[in-house]
Amino acid sequence: MLFAKKKQIDTTNLLKEITSSKKLKRYIEFLIGIFLSAAAFNIFLKPCNLIFGLSGLSIITEKLWNIDPSLIILIGNIILLIASFVFLGVDKTKPTIVGSILYPVLVKATEFLPNYIDLGNTEMIVIALCGALISGIGTGLVFKNNFTTGGTDVLKQILSQYGKMPYSKSNIYSEGLIMLAGGIFFGWQSFIYSFITLYASGIISDRVILGISEYKTLEIITTEEDAIKQFIIESLNHGVTEIDAEGGYTNKKKKVLLCAIPTREYFVATEAIKKLDPDAFVIVIDTYEIKGHKN
Repeated sequence: MLFAKKKQIDTTNLLKEITSSKKLKRYIEFLIGIFLSAAAFNIFLKPCNLIFGLSGLSIITEKLWNIDPSLIILIGNIILLIASFVFLGVDKTKPTIVGSILYPVLVKATEFLPNYIDLGNTEMIVIALCGALISGIGTGLVFKNNFTTGGTDVLKQILSQYGKMPYSKSNIYSEGLIMLAGGIFFGWQSFIYSFITLYASGIISDRVILGISEYKTLEIITTEEDAIKQFIIESLNHGVTEIDAEGGYTNKKKKVLLCAIPTREYFVATEAIKKLDPDAFVIVIDTYEIKGHKN
């Protein structure tokens, strides 16, 4: 019995095709997101010494040496961009370039906003939560469209990849040290409220814009396993486990692909799966921690 040879699908340019689709909408959402992040920094984070990320370091340097925060953010982003090219490669760095330059520019452009938005005697917890809401939505819109604002996000990726640790742990190390520095310079009230703001911002970014968890585990039942596996391994640079399965009703032999990807890449991955196999059956599971190495 002769079997038809499986059609070879070129996935080389699939990632470019997905990221270039609806380009205008993606860039508009990205610009809105990065503007909200910059506005939240000037209205809520900076006036109240809420310290985390590269922006938090810029608040400390301004207090110590009166250096413009936008300049520190720009210099820090350029240094981290170079590190990203060296340690993460060109493909991982490309989505970071525009945000790394534009974010400090918008921080400078929105520094006048506190003159028109007076927080007065507003409770710190309210300020922290409002800052978390605005910055969380902004960050979510940026990540959703496959961009970043640079900063410590690059550092976290490097620590995660070369330190062989989950992204969540690298987040604790990088942000924890910065918040600790903020607590030393501005008091432990600053540390506590910075932690609240960072934590709430992450929840809002994940749940409202991106999903629920930091990672998504995909179980993909497909007849185009080779093409989908190729895309995940070569374009997204994630491991895939291939499992033999059998349909409970039809008794047909099938393949199940199992992979875990960061939430920010969920939209790209599922869009690629739809294009490669419109009939693929995909189960998406929220995943909070990943240990070990990719297969």
